[in-house]
Amino acid sequence: MQDNRSVEVEERHVERKSDSSRVAATFIKYAAYIIIFFGLLYFLVQYVFPMF
Repeated sequence: MQDNRSVEVEERHVERKSDSSRVAATFIKYAAYIIIFFGLLYFLVQYVFPMF
């Protein structure tokens, strides 16, 4: 008895994206969001809330 089997093996190569320029750009973007948020809070506390 002859066993003829065709077995295909799928190979996957996973590459991690570790582009440091994209990481830095994302960090700068979110840091800017945080700075704007705290700036807005500071403005509210210093100028708007004392009016009440």
